Amino acid sequence: MAVRALRILRIFLIFKASRYVKAISRLSRAFGMVREELVMFLVVTGVVLYLSSAGIYYFEHDAQPELFQSVFHAMWWSVATLTTVGYGDVYPVTLGGRIFTSVVVLVGVGIVAVPTGLVSSALSRARIDDEYDSK
Repeated sequence: MAVRALRILRIFLIFKASRYVKAISRLSRAFGMVREELVMFLVVTGVVLYLSSAGIYYFEHDAQPELFQSVFHAMWWSVATLTTVGYGDVYPVTLGGRIFTSVVVLVGVGIVAVPTGLVSSALSRARIDDEYDSK
């Protein structure tokens, strides 16, 4: 008896989820519209990630050799800083490192903002296309 009730509830959940199919389709089309831009942006982000890791390694290796052992160890700092999370477990102590960090944080704000703008404008275009097609 309980199994039948669960099956009936599952059918209602499917009907409830069907209203989101149009939104998922619109999101898929939006990502399709900006696919090349997003791929290019990911490549540029990878280059910026490596360059910021190399830069902070240059400034901080002598002052904190245990935290910045190599450029690849410095990537943790770069990811946390570029994504503007900044966990606080690894941070610069030298003047050059702090100035460099200020520049990297500003670049990180752009790294978060650019794909957001691309996807949101594509979603707007997809919505306008849907409204135009329905008329």
